[in-house]
Amino acid sequence: MSVNLVKLCVGADTVEDLLSWEAGHATRTIHTRQTPKRAEELLDGGSLFWVIKGVILVRRPILSIETAEGAIPQCLITVSTQHILTEPHPRRAFQGWRYLEAKDSPKDLVMGDNGAELPPELVNALREAGAW
Repeated sequence: MSVNLVKLCVGADTVEDLLSWEAGHATRTIHTRQTPKRAEELLDGGSLFWVIKGVILVRRPILSIETAEGAIPQCLITVSTQHILTEPHPRRAFQGWRYLEAKDSPKDLVMGDNGAELPPELVNALREAGAW
């Protein structure tokens, strides 16, 4: 069974902000100080879920996890270039990253019958109203 990581996306107000920032950077590697103890589970289909403005909105599948030696050891987590929108899922602020069990992970955002995606704000409002 896989497990996921959750990380705050600081400096981005929307998924579009995240995509714009990433387009200007060639890397798709996340640097952390600690290597996850559950790395094998993360590599078994896990994803990195981004929290944007207090809500999980997008995920990227994790491809590899490596520990880089040096003056300050760090972990390099390589993620897919693919961004998968998720159903909005509120998340409180935290430092670093947290594990997210697969059963607790937000589902991928489902396309509407006409092929258009619902705006995340609408999905969040529907969820708060109990209609989602």
